[in-house]
Amino acid sequence: MTLDQVFREEWGRVLAGLISFLGNFDLAEEAAQEAFAIAAERWPRDGMPANPRAWLMTTARNRAIDRIRREGVLAAKSGLLAEDHPAAVATDASTFPDERLELIFTCCHPALATEAQVALTLRTLGGLTTDEIARAFLVPERTMAQRLVRAKRKIKAAGIPFRVPPSHLLGERIEAVLAIVYLIFNEGYGGRDELAAEALWLGRALAELLPDAPEVHGLLSMMLLHDSRRDARFDDGELVLLDDQDRSRWIPEQIAAGRAELERALALGGRGGYVLQAAIASLHAETPCDWERIAALYEELSILSGSPVVELNRAIAVAETEGPAAALRIVDQLGLEDFRYLHSTRAELLRRLGRTEEARDAFHRARSLTDDGAERRFLERRLTELAANPPSG
Repeated sequence: MTLDQVFREEWGRVLAGLISFLGNFDLAEEAAQEAFAIAAERWPRDGMPANPRAWLMTTARNRAIDRIRREGVLAAKSGLLAEDHPAAVATDASTFPDERLELIFTCCHPALATEAQVALTLRTLGGLTTDEIARAFLVPERTMAQRLVRAKRKIKAAGIPFRVPPSHLLGERIEAVLAIVYLIFNEGYGGRDELAAEALWLGRALAELLPDAPEVHGLLSMMLLHDSRRDARFDDGELVLLDDQDRSRWIPEQIAAGRAELERALALGGRGGYVLQAAIASLHAETPCDWERIAALYEELSILSGSPVVELNRAIAVAETEGPAAALRIVDQLGLEDFRYLHSTRAELLRRLGRTEEARDAFHRARSLTDDGAERRFLERRLTELAANPPSG
Protein backbone atom coordinates (compact mmCIF):
# COMPACT_ATOMS: atom_id res chain seq x y z
CA MET A 1 0.00 0.00 0.00
CA THR A 2 1.32 3.45 -0.90
CA LEU A 3 1.20 6.59 1.23
CA ASP A 4 -1.34 8.03 -1.19
CA GLN A 5 -3.59 5.01 -0.62
CA VAL A 6 -3.18 5.35 3.15
CA PHE A 7 -4.14 9.02 2.91
CA ARG A 8 -7.25 8.27 0.90
CA GLU A 9 -8.35 5.44 3.16
CA GLU A 10 -7.40 6.84 6.55
CA TRP A 11 -7.65 10.63 6.34
CA GLY A 12 -11.27 10.82 7.50
CA ARG A 13 -10.77 8.43 10.41
CA VAL A 14 -7.55 10.10 11.58
CA LEU A 15 -8.96 13.61 11.34
CA ALA A 16 -12.21 12.68 13.08
CA GLY A 17 -10.25 11.15 15.94
CA LEU A 18 -8.07 14.23 16.21
CA ILE A 19 -11.03 16.61 16.23
CA SER A 20 -12.59 14.50 18.97
CA PHE A 21 -9.36 14.63 20.97
CA LEU A 22 -8.51 18.29 20.39
CA GLY A 23 -11.91 19.93 19.95
CA ASN A 24 -10.47 22.18 17.25
CA PHE A 25 -10.87 21.71 13.49
CA ASP A 26 -7.91 23.80 12.37
CA LEU A 27 -5.47 22.37 14.91
CA ALA A 28 -6.59 18.84 14.08
CA GLU A 29 -6.20 19.37 10.35
CA GLU A 30 -2.76 20.91 10.78
CA ALA A 31 -1.67 18.02 12.98
CA ALA A 32 -2.99 15.45 10.52
CA GLN A 33 -1.24 17.13 7.61
CA GLU A 34 1.99 17.25 9.60
CA ALA A 35 1.72 13.56 10.47
CA PHE A 36 1.24 12.61 6.82
CA ALA A 37 4.20 14.81 5.86
CA ILE A 38 6.40 13.03 8.43
CA ALA A 39 5.17 9.68 7.09
CA ALA A 40 6.12 10.73 3.56
CA GLU A 41 9.64 11.42 4.81
CA ARG A 42 10.18 8.40 7.06
CA TRP A 43 8.21 5.50 5.61
CA PRO A 44 10.17 5.20 2.36
CA ARG A 45 13.31 4.94 4.48
CA ASP A 46 12.11 2.95 7.51
CA GLY A 47 9.21 1.02 6.00
CA MET A 48 5.48 1.38 6.56
CA PRO A 49 4.37 0.56 10.14
CA ALA A 50 2.15 -2.46 10.77
CA ASN A 51 -0.75 -0.18 11.77
CA PRO A 52 -0.50 3.01 9.67
CA ARG A 53 -3.61 4.59 11.19
CA ALA A 54 -2.38 4.16 14.77
CA TRP A 55 1.04 5.52 13.78
CA LEU A 56 -0.52 8.55 12.12
CA MET A 57 -2.88 9.20 15.01
CA THR A 58 -0.11 8.94 17.60
CA THR A 59 2.22 11.16 15.60
CA ALA A 60 -0.48 13.74 14.95
CA ARG A 61 -1.55 13.83 18.61
CA ASN A 62 2.03 14.25 19.78
CA ARG A 63 2.61 17.09 17.32
CA ALA A 64 -0.59 18.81 18.38
CA ILE A 65 0.29 18.49 22.08
CA ASP A 66 3.79 19.84 21.40
CA ARG A 67 2.25 22.84 19.66
CA ILE A 68 -0.17 23.45 22.52
CA ARG A 69 2.69 23.23 25.02
CA ARG A 70 4.71 25.71 22.99
CA GLU A 71 1.80 28.09 23.12
CA GLY A 72 1.55 27.60 26.88
CA VAL A 73 -2.14 26.67 26.90
CA LEU A 74 -2.12 22.90 27.50
CA ALA A 75 -3.94 23.15 30.81
CA ALA A 76 -6.64 25.39 29.35
CA LYS A 77 -7.09 23.10 26.37
CA SER A 78 -7.32 20.02 28.57
CA GLY A 79 -9.94 21.68 30.72
CA LEU A 80 -11.94 22.73 27.68
CA LEU A 81 -11.92 19.17 26.34
CA ALA A 82 -13.06 17.69 29.62
CA GLU A 83 -15.82 20.26 30.15
CA ASP A 84 -17.21 20.88 26.69
CA HIS A 85 -16.27 17.80 24.68
CA PRO A 86 -17.12 14.64 26.65
CA ALA A 87 -17.45 12.72 23.37
CA ALA A 88 -13.74 13.29 22.85
CA VAL A 89 -12.89 10.98 25.73
CA ALA A 90 -15.83 8.57 25.78
CA THR A 91 -17.41 6.87 22.79
CA ASP A 92 -19.66 3.81 22.64
CA ALA A 93 -17.57 1.68 20.31
CA SER A 94 -20.36 -0.88 19.91
CA THR A 95 -22.56 1.78 18.28
CA PHE A 96 -19.92 3.94 16.60
CA PRO A 97 -16.85 1.94 15.60
CA ASP A 98 -15.00 5.18 14.89
CA GLU A 99 -15.70 8.88 15.22
CA ARG A 100 -16.69 9.76 11.66
CA LEU A 101 -20.40 9.88 12.47
CA GLU A 102 -19.72 12.33 15.28
CA LEU A 103 -17.79 14.43 12.79
CA ILE A 104 -20.64 14.37 10.28
CA PHE A 105 -23.24 15.49 12.79
CA THR A 106 -20.93 18.18 14.14
CA CYS A 107 -20.51 19.55 10.65
CA CYS A 108 -24.28 19.32 10.12
CA HIS A 109 -25.24 21.41 13.12
CA PRO A 110 -28.22 23.67 12.31
CA ALA A 111 -26.18 26.72 13.28
CA LEU A 112 -24.34 26.28 9.95
CA ALA A 113 -25.82 26.94 6.53
CA THR A 114 -26.54 23.72 4.62
CA GLU A 115 -23.92 24.49 1.93
CA ALA A 116 -21.32 25.05 4.64
CA GLN A 117 -22.32 21.80 6.38
CA VAL A 118 -21.82 19.78 3.23
CA ALA A 119 -18.60 21.52 2.20
CA LEU A 120 -16.97 21.23 5.62
CA THR A 121 -17.66 17.52 5.93
CA LEU A 122 -16.44 16.83 2.40
CA ARG A 123 -13.22 18.61 3.33
CA THR A 124 -12.69 17.01 6.73
CA LEU A 125 -14.21 13.56 6.42
CA GLY A 126 -13.81 12.91 2.70
CA GLY A 127 -10.42 14.57 2.35
CA LEU A 128 -11.47 16.45 -0.79
CA THR A 129 -9.53 19.56 -1.69
CA THR A 130 -11.20 22.94 -1.73
CA ASP A 131 -11.03 22.92 -5.53
CA GLU A 132 -12.74 19.51 -5.74
CA ILE A 133 -15.54 20.69 -3.47
CA ALA A 134 -15.92 23.91 -5.46
CA ARG A 135 -16.35 21.90 -8.67
CA ALA A 136 -18.94 19.69 -6.98
CA PHE A 137 -20.89 22.83 -6.06
CA LEU A 138 -20.27 24.60 -9.40
CA VAL A 139 -18.82 27.64 -7.59
CA PRO A 140 -15.38 29.37 -7.72
CA GLU A 141 -12.66 27.93 -5.49
CA ARG A 142 -12.31 31.25 -3.65
CA THR A 143 -16.00 31.19 -2.73
CA MET A 144 -15.72 27.68 -1.36
CA ALA A 145 -12.58 28.52 0.64
CA GLN A 146 -14.45 31.39 2.31
CA ARG A 147 -17.36 29.08 3.17
CA LEU A 148 -15.01 26.61 4.82
CA VAL A 149 -13.30 29.30 6.90
CA ARG A 150 -16.62 30.74 8.03
CA ALA A 151 -17.95 27.28 8.94
CA LYS A 152 -14.94 26.49 11.15
CA ARG A 153 -15.18 29.87 12.86
CA LYS A 154 -18.88 29.33 13.49
CA ILE A 155 -18.26 25.94 15.12
CA LYS A 156 -15.65 27.44 17.41
CA ALA A 157 -17.62 30.57 18.28
CA ALA A 158 -20.87 28.72 18.93
CA GLY A 159 -19.21 25.93 20.92
CA ILE A 160 -20.86 23.27 18.76
CA PRO A 161 -20.25 19.89 20.46
CA PHE A 162 -18.57 16.93 18.81
CA ARG A 163 -21.27 14.27 19.15
CA VAL A 164 -24.21 12.54 17.53
CA PRO A 165 -27.33 14.49 18.58
CA PRO A 166 -30.01 12.93 20.79
CA SER A 167 -32.75 11.01 19.00
CA HIS A 168 -35.34 13.79 19.16
CA LEU A 169 -33.04 16.07 17.12
CA LEU A 170 -31.92 13.54 14.52
CA GLY A 171 -34.76 14.20 12.07
CA GLU A 172 -33.94 17.86 11.55
CA ARG A 173 -30.27 17.08 10.97
CA ILE A 174 -30.54 14.10 8.65
CA GLU A 175 -31.26 16.01 5.41
CA ALA A 176 -27.87 17.69 5.40
CA VAL A 177 -26.16 14.46 6.45
CA LEU A 178 -27.68 12.60 3.50
CA ALA A 179 -26.64 15.41 1.15
CA ILE A 180 -23.08 15.02 2.40
CA VAL A 181 -23.03 11.28 1.87
CA TYR A 182 -24.56 11.72 -1.59
CA LEU A 183 -21.89 14.20 -2.68
CA ILE A 184 -19.08 12.06 -1.29
CA PHE A 185 -20.44 9.11 -3.25
CA ASN A 186 -20.74 11.18 -6.43
CA GLU A 187 -17.11 12.22 -6.13
CA GLY A 188 -16.11 8.61 -5.59
CA TYR A 189 -18.28 7.39 -8.46
CA GLY A 190 -16.18 9.52 -10.78
CA GLY A 191 -13.19 7.26 -10.15
CA ARG A 192 -12.13 7.66 -6.50
CA ASP A 193 -13.20 4.24 -5.24
CA GLU A 194 -12.16 4.95 -1.65
CA LEU A 195 -14.66 7.82 -1.44
CA ALA A 196 -17.43 5.64 -2.82
CA ALA A 197 -16.55 3.04 -0.18
CA GLU A 198 -16.58 5.78 2.46
CA ALA A 199 -20.05 6.87 1.40
CA LEU A 200 -21.33 3.29 1.46
CA TRP A 201 -19.93 2.80 4.97
CA LEU A 202 -21.66 5.97 6.10
CA GLY A 203 -24.89 4.94 4.41
CA ARG A 204 -24.91 1.57 6.20
CA ALA A 205 -24.08 3.23 9.52
CA LEU A 206 -26.91 5.72 9.09
CA ALA A 207 -29.32 2.90 8.17
CA GLU A 208 -28.46 1.23 11.48
CA LEU A 209 -28.79 4.52 13.35
CA LEU A 210 -32.10 5.47 11.70
CA PRO A 211 -33.80 2.20 10.72
CA ASP A 212 -37.23 3.84 10.23
CA ALA A 213 -36.10 6.65 7.92
CA PRO A 214 -37.05 5.76 4.31
CA GLU A 215 -34.76 8.34 2.72
CA VAL A 216 -31.75 6.81 4.50
CA HIS A 217 -32.57 3.42 3.01
CA GLY A 218 -33.31 5.08 -0.33
CA LEU A 219 -29.89 6.70 -0.46
CA LEU A 220 -28.13 3.48 0.56
CA SER A 221 -30.11 1.60 -2.10
CA MET A 222 -29.18 4.07 -4.82
CA MET A 223 -25.49 3.97 -3.90
CA LEU A 224 -25.39 0.17 -3.80
CA LEU A 225 -27.09 -0.09 -7.21
CA HIS A 226 -24.79 2.44 -8.87
CA ASP A 227 -21.67 1.04 -7.21
CA SER A 228 -22.57 -2.46 -8.43
CA ARG A 229 -21.52 -1.28 -11.91
CA ARG A 230 -18.17 0.19 -10.93
CA ASP A 231 -16.05 -2.56 -12.54
CA ALA A 232 -17.88 -2.16 -15.85
CA ARG A 233 -17.81 1.65 -16.03
CA PHE A 234 -14.20 1.72 -17.21
CA ASP A 235 -12.30 -0.48 -19.64
CA ASP A 236 -8.52 0.02 -19.52
CA GLY A 237 -9.12 3.45 -18.05
CA GLU A 238 -11.66 4.44 -20.71
CA LEU A 239 -15.22 5.43 -19.78
CA VAL A 240 -17.96 3.01 -20.87
CA LEU A 241 -21.57 4.21 -21.10
CA LEU A 242 -24.33 2.22 -19.42
CA ASP A 243 -25.73 0.72 -22.63
CA ASP A 244 -22.26 -0.48 -23.66
CA GLN A 245 -21.24 -2.00 -20.33
CA ASP A 246 -20.50 -5.70 -19.90
CA ARG A 247 -23.25 -6.67 -17.48
CA SER A 248 -21.40 -9.82 -16.46
CA ARG A 249 -19.03 -7.47 -14.62
CA TRP A 250 -21.83 -5.99 -12.51
CA ILE A 251 -21.96 -7.18 -8.90
CA PRO A 252 -25.21 -9.13 -8.45
CA GLU A 253 -24.93 -9.23 -4.65
CA GLN A 254 -24.90 -5.45 -4.51
CA ILE A 255 -27.85 -5.20 -6.89
CA ALA A 256 -29.79 -7.56 -4.63
CA ALA A 257 -28.77 -5.60 -1.53
CA GLY A 258 -29.73 -2.33 -3.20
CA ARG A 259 -33.15 -3.63 -4.16
CA ALA A 260 -33.69 -4.94 -0.62
CA GLU A 261 -32.97 -1.46 0.75
CA LEU A 262 -35.38 0.01 -1.82
CA GLU A 263 -38.11 -2.40 -0.74
CA ARG A 264 -37.50 -1.40 2.87
CA ALA A 265 -37.77 2.29 1.99
CA LEU A 266 -41.00 1.74 0.05
CA ALA A 267 -42.44 -0.34 2.89
CA LEU A 268 -41.80 2.63 5.18
CA GLY A 269 -43.85 4.83 2.83
CA GLY A 270 -40.88 6.51 1.23
CA ARG A 271 -41.43 8.63 -1.86
CA GLY A 272 -38.73 11.22 -1.40
CA GLY A 273 -35.89 12.15 -3.70
CA TYR A 274 -33.46 9.41 -2.74
CA VAL A 275 -36.14 6.71 -2.88
CA LEU A 276 -37.16 7.85 -6.37
CA GLN A 277 -33.54 7.86 -7.53
CA ALA A 278 -33.08 4.37 -6.13
CA ALA A 279 -36.15 3.19 -8.03
CA ILE A 280 -34.69 4.64 -11.23
CA ALA A 281 -31.33 2.95 -10.59
CA SER A 282 -33.13 -0.35 -10.03
CA LEU A 283 -34.92 -0.04 -13.39
CA HIS A 284 -31.59 0.70 -15.10
CA ALA A 285 -30.37 -2.67 -13.83
CA GLU A 286 -33.12 -4.48 -15.74
CA THR A 287 -32.89 -5.77 -19.30
CA PRO A 288 -34.44 -4.22 -21.28
CA CYS A 289 -34.85 -0.88 -19.51
CA ASP A 290 -38.41 0.32 -19.02
CA TRP A 291 -37.82 3.84 -20.29
CA GLU A 292 -41.45 4.91 -19.87
CA ARG A 293 -41.34 4.12 -16.14
CA ILE A 294 -37.93 5.78 -15.85
CA ALA A 295 -39.23 8.94 -17.56
CA ALA A 296 -42.30 8.97 -15.27
CA LEU A 297 -40.13 8.64 -12.16
CA TYR A 298 -37.86 11.44 -13.36
CA GLU A 299 -40.93 13.62 -13.91
CA GLU A 300 -42.06 12.92 -10.34
CA LEU A 301 -38.55 13.65 -9.07
CA SER A 302 -38.37 16.87 -11.10
CA ILE A 303 -41.62 18.13 -9.62
CA LEU A 304 -40.36 17.27 -6.14
CA SER A 305 -36.90 18.80 -6.49
CA GLY A 306 -37.30 21.58 -9.06
CA SER A 307 -33.78 20.69 -10.22
CA PRO A 308 -32.70 21.40 -13.82
CA VAL A 309 -30.20 18.53 -13.52
CA VAL A 310 -33.10 16.14 -12.88
CA GLU A 311 -34.84 17.59 -15.95
CA LEU A 312 -31.69 16.89 -17.94
CA ASN A 313 -31.85 13.26 -16.88
CA ARG A 314 -35.56 13.15 -17.72
CA ALA A 315 -34.68 14.39 -21.21
CA ILE A 316 -32.41 11.38 -21.70
CA ALA A 317 -35.30 9.07 -20.87
CA VAL A 318 -37.66 11.07 -23.08
CA ALA A 319 -35.22 10.60 -25.96
CA GLU A 320 -35.80 6.86 -25.65
CA THR A 321 -39.59 7.11 -25.50
CA GLU A 322 -40.42 10.13 -27.69
CA GLY A 323 -37.26 10.64 -29.73
CA PRO A 324 -34.29 13.04 -29.66
CA ALA A 325 -36.24 16.06 -30.90
CA ALA A 326 -38.59 15.97 -27.90
CA ALA A 327 -35.63 15.55 -25.58
CA LEU A 328 -33.74 18.44 -27.18
CA ARG A 329 -36.67 20.77 -26.56
CA ILE A 330 -36.34 20.01 -22.83
CA VAL A 331 -32.56 20.42 -22.82
CA ASP A 332 -32.62 23.77 -24.63
CA GLN A 333 -34.79 25.28 -21.89
CA LEU A 334 -32.54 24.36 -18.96
CA GLY A 335 -29.73 26.91 -18.95
CA LEU A 336 -26.86 25.20 -17.09
CA GLU A 337 -24.37 26.77 -19.49
CA ASP A 338 -21.36 25.76 -17.38
CA PHE A 339 -22.55 22.19 -16.75
CA ARG A 340 -20.58 19.80 -18.93
CA TYR A 341 -23.21 17.08 -18.95
CA LEU A 342 -25.78 19.39 -20.48
CA HIS A 343 -23.50 19.96 -23.46
CA SER A 344 -22.52 16.29 -23.83
CA THR A 345 -26.21 15.29 -23.68
CA ARG A 346 -27.14 17.97 -26.16
CA ALA A 347 -24.34 16.83 -28.45
CA GLU A 348 -25.63 13.25 -28.45
CA LEU A 349 -29.15 14.39 -29.25
CA LEU A 350 -27.95 16.62 -32.08
CA ARG A 351 -25.84 13.76 -33.42
CA ARG A 352 -28.88 11.50 -33.49
CA LEU A 353 -30.81 14.21 -35.33
CA GLY A 354 -28.09 14.48 -37.98
CA ARG A 355 -27.19 18.07 -37.03
CA THR A 356 -23.48 17.32 -37.28
CA GLU A 357 -21.94 20.80 -36.99
CA GLU A 358 -24.04 21.69 -33.96
CA ALA A 359 -23.22 18.34 -32.38
CA ARG A 360 -19.51 18.95 -32.93
CA ASP A 361 -19.74 22.37 -31.27
CA ALA A 362 -21.57 20.90 -28.30
CA PHE A 363 -18.99 18.12 -27.88
CA HIS A 364 -16.20 20.72 -27.97
CA ARG A 365 -18.01 22.80 -25.33
CA ALA A 366 -18.43 19.75 -23.09
CA ARG A 367 -14.76 18.88 -23.46
CA SER A 368 -13.71 22.42 -22.55
CA LEU A 369 -15.63 22.12 -19.27
CA THR A 370 -14.20 18.68 -18.34
CA ASP A 371 -11.13 18.16 -16.18
CA ASP A 372 -11.57 14.41 -15.84
CA GLY A 373 -9.16 12.57 -18.14
CA ALA A 374 -11.44 9.61 -18.91
CA GLU A 375 -14.35 11.92 -19.75
CA ARG A 376 -12.16 14.06 -22.00
CA ARG A 377 -10.94 11.01 -23.88
CA PHE A 378 -14.52 9.78 -24.29
CA LEU A 379 -15.59 13.11 -25.75
CA GLU A 380 -12.58 13.13 -28.07
CA ARG A 381 -13.56 9.66 -29.31
CA ARG A 382 -17.05 10.93 -29.98
CA LEU A 383 -15.63 13.82 -32.00
CA THR A 384 -13.45 11.43 -33.99
CA GLU A 385 -16.39 9.12 -34.66
CA LEU A 386 -18.51 12.08 -35.73
CA ALA A 387 -15.89 13.22 -38.21
CA ALA A 388 -15.40 9.72 -39.60
CA ASN A 389 -19.06 8.66 -39.74
CA PRO A 390 -21.36 11.67 -39.81
CA PRO A 391 -24.98 10.53 -39.53
CA SER A 392 -27.14 10.96 -42.58
CA GLY A 393 -30.00 13.43 -42.45
